[in-house]
Amino acid sequence: MVGIVMVYSASADIANQNGGSPTAYLVKQTIYVVLGLFVVWFMTAVNLQIFQNSKVIFGMTMITLLALVYVKVFGQAINGAQGWINLGFMNIQPAEVCKIVLILYLARMFSHKEHEMSNHFWGAAISPLLLSAALVVLIVIQPDLGGAVINSAIILIMMLASGISWKKGVTTIFGLFFFFVAVLMPILSKLAASGAIKGYKIQRIIAFINPFGTAQGAGSQLVNSYYALSNGGIFGVGLGNSIQKMGYLPEPNTDFIMAVIGEELGLVAVVVILVLLAIIVARTIWLGVRADDAYSSLLCYGVATFISIETLFNVGGVTGILPITGVTFPFISYGGSSMLVLCMGLGCVLNVSAVHTRSRVLEGI
Repeated sequence: MVGIVMVYSASADIANQNGGSPTAYLVKQTIYVVLGLFVVWFMTAVNLQIFQNSKVIFGMTMITLLALVYVKVFGQAINGAQGWINLGFMNIQPAEVCKIVLILYLARMFSHKEHEMSNHFWGAAISPLLLSAALVVLIVIQPDLGGAVINSAIILIMMLASGISWKKGVTTIFGLFFFFVAVLMPILSKLAASGAIKGYKIQRIIAFINPFGTAQGAGSQLVNSYYALSNGGIFGVGLGNSIQKMGYLPEPNTDFIMAVIGEELGLVAVVVILVLLAIIVARTIWLGVRADDAYSSLLCYGVATFISIETLFNVGGVTGILPITGVTFPFISYGGSSMLVLCMGLGCVLNVSAVHTRSRVLEGI
């Protein structure tokens, strides 16, 4: 509900100035939320055993991989990234869909190899990790570095929670860090030099380091975000009264919606929203700890990682703690793909919760 209200507040004036309907984004976001509630209901009611079927989950993964290839070749470019498939009534972002597909895929693969993961980790994990890495690479070359990092975090956390020993876990983390510094960074540098990664991606790093020094260029996004948060103070300037959303902040209804919330409703509202998300994440982790089987646990840990990292990247970008990556804020930002995928993840968690509750009731009987 907060997302619907704030999407309308952040988009109405700009849409009106551009000759569109001030309620266009409001109507679309409301439809996405209603569809999301149906997705939650469906995922809560469905038997999760379906997603443990090797043919079903492998088919979902292959479709996602092909979709990522398709968007790179034929996809609609928005803000410099070819990451969207235009269905007419909405744009689908395969990099978003990849997050929930990876969670379902890795939960199935790692849970079915639980004992092997603890004793012969690389032998058991090499196949799912290679396929997961292929998906991440396809997201990187769109280029969508924010989406790639979130998907990578999901892979890492689910791998560490799969039964791997702490020694192998630490070794893996250092190995990934070495791979990033020694292999991935040089590749990204060459892609940037060749033009495969556009200059604005590099400019975002420069703006992160020195926003006010580049305030007339790449740093304008972050500087205007600072102005919005400063204007809002503790209690905000009032709903609908944001100045920075009037053409100063880019994407005020998506990437920078938290800056608009901070300006209009103040720090108090931002903290309340973050606390609500923290409760969802904490409950999801708790359900993962209490779950009766490895598949349910890994499913919960994956969804908790998804929501946590996405929140961290969005808030970090808005406040200048992290470079701006174009990551949306969970459940608040405008967008159909993000809303539906997040709702699918929550539906899985509620399904695990329902199964856990029924098992406890039966044990009591």
